[in-house]
Amino acid sequence: MTAPRILIYLLRRDLRFTDNPVLHDISRSCELSQQPYTHLLPLYIFAAPQVEISGFLVSESDRSPYPEARSTTSGFWRCGPHRAKFLAESVWDLRKSLENAGSGLEIRTGLVGQIVKELIDAYTENTKHGEVVGVWMTSEEGVEEQREERDVRKVVVGAGKDFKLWIDEKYYIDDRDVPCKTPRDLPDVFTSYRKQVEPLRDAPRRTLPVPKKLPPLPGFVPGQKVPFKTPKSLEETITCLVRPLEKDLGLPNPPKWPSDATSAHPFLGGEHAGHERIRHLVETGNMTTYKDTRNGMLGLDFSTKLSAWLAIGCVTARQIHQYLLDFENGDTDLGKGVQGYGKGENRGTAAVRFELLWRDYMRLCTRKFGHRLFRVEGFRNDNSTTWKSPGKDKDAQKKIVRFLEGTTGTGLIDASQRELFLTGYTSNRARQNVASFLAKHLGIDWRIGAEWYECLLIDYDLSSNWGNWQYTAGVGNDPRGEARVFNPVKQAFDYDPEGAYVKNWVEELRGLDDPQYVFQAWRTPVEARKDVKLEGVQWVEDPLKKIEFRISNHGGRGRKAPGKGGNAGGSRGGGGGGRGTSGTRSGKGGAYDGRGKSEKTRGQGRMGMMDKATWKGTVNAQ
Repeated sequence: MTAPRILIYLLRRDLRFTDNPVLHDISRSCELSQQPYTHLLPLYIFAAPQVEISGFLVSESDRSPYPEARSTTSGFWRCGPHRAKFLAESVWDLRKSLENAGSGLEIRTGLVGQIVKELIDAYTENTKHGEVVGVWMTSEEGVEEQREERDVRKVVVGAGKDFKLWIDEKYYIDDRDVPCKTPRDLPDVFTSYRKQVEPLRDAPRRTLPVPKKLPPLPGFVPGQKVPFKTPKSLEETITCLVRPLEKDLGLPNPPKWPSDATSAHPFLGGEHAGHERIRHLVETGNMTTYKDTRNGMLGLDFSTKLSAWLAIGCVTARQIHQYLLDFENGDTDLGKGVQGYGKGENRGTAAVRFELLWRDYMRLCTRKFGHRLFRVEGFRNDNSTTWKSPGKDKDAQKKIVRFLEGTTGTGLIDASQRELFLTGYTSNRARQNVASFLAKHLGIDWRIGAEWYECLLIDYDLSSNWGNWQYTAGVGNDPRGEARVFNPVKQAFDYDPEGAYVKNWVEELRGLDDPQYVFQAWRTPVEARKDVKLEGVQWVEDPLKKIEFRISNHGGRGRKAPGKGGNAGGSRGGGGGGRGTSGTRSGKGGAYDGRGKSEKTRGQGRMGMMDKATWKGTVNAQ
């Protein structure tokens, strides 16, 4: 019997069965009389630099050979409990889809290049079980991700095997249709890029057919090397990912769940849940009304909330576009009877496409600027601001802890930060204000906020998060730069006029009726604070920032904020789109303490560990 010829498909942020160019090509190959491979080995790796994997250790006495997966500037966990759960659900959902197609999915932990090398070596040493003939993977834009690609290419080509890096097709406009010949040609302003690719309704390519058949898994698959184990269920995977993380993420006084508060993002991960969400949005008319509701803060349907599935490739932007086309053209019964059905593009569907293009643009900015995505001076290479940080300003650490805990004394900021900590989600409008507050009002290193969002957001996306934090901090590709400052009090009056959102998450403020006091509790008259149990509360008595904005006696609004006033409405937000747990660097509780200058930045070598890794363990039995 001829030994199996095995193709390894390494998955990362392409966790879907449908509209997947790699699986589409493999499925078509199954129809050929002579196939270049006989078996398919889909592989997902929880990468040690990006996700803390010490929870996968076989024994509590074992030690991980890798550094903890913490952020460079702040020492926060790279992936906290909310995103870890969503990611695990997405991986196992894909595994089920692949099994239903006659294949499967192997799950491993460690360094991507190292795991691929171990698999190739294991088959090379025991050829009767098969031969790896190639490794395919989808390209990504991040610095770390491209290092992974180089590591895998080096291993595969060095072993004399076929290596193929596929175009990432989860975005709105296909790479082959982007009007920039080189990354340098990308305009530094979004509007200029948008004009190059309009009309947006005609821009995407068609989605790919669903794979009909896939080659089977090899009869023998080498196991995970110790000291790590392979999880046998979704529940075990979630437990392993969350176990190493501190319960309170190192915060001295972490937010607690307010009574009657519910998450605005209670969704499961995975391709099936993503498509269920899209269908719901079409059927309920929320795609049609999106333009008018997208700046909301409370509830499930004020925004699409598709970003978490988009970020890891459970659904593609062009699949969303296809749902919109079918609704606008009346080609299917989905949404029949809903306002706008069969009547072409409307304000809401056009706005959804606009936001999908923003995701594209942020990703292309990552391609253009590379390492500068993570540098404090940003895309602009702007060194004009002296950013505060724990290492330079003793008072900054205390302010940062209060910012993280949601006790700044500014209602909108505190509500958003508490919601984020407890649920892994906060609205785009809130994100904009939080980013502006940290960077513009407090003058604190914006990267601390970006890393906190990376840690906690379910829908974290590399390019959208870091690009939007730069944008709001004034060092990115916002034409107004430093001049754009959000006034979180005015913004609260504009988007939460009754204070419902703020009081939902800051339960201590529910006894207040006047929005002026809800949005800035320090304005509450001293004699009234005792009645609502706010007397002596630190963030009421001593807010981090007193922002001079109030409703006048004549019903109008007034503000006095020299050099910092204004609202800059309508800009892109900090951490938006990509739409994670913080703590001490030591992982033993206590407050955030930052990370020293001497430590490597993400751009300098986060993934440069493969060559240093040594393995002395044996293979676990499967």
